[in-house]
Amino acid sequence: MPLSKELLDILACPQCKGDMVYKETENGLVCNTCKLMYPVKDDIPVMLIDEALPL
Repeated sequence: MPLSKELLDILACPQCKGDMVYKETENGLVCNTCKLMYPVKDDIPVMLIDEALPL
């Protein structure tokens, strides 16, 4: 299930506070500035820098 537009509008990268883009194929939120992907587990974004995956 894709994340709602309202949620995407308020989410920001925890590291740089930049915009996030939801990538449905990777099931994660991507920050293009930091080149990090934050996973989405059980439809809940895990917005912890330690859990982020490098692109």
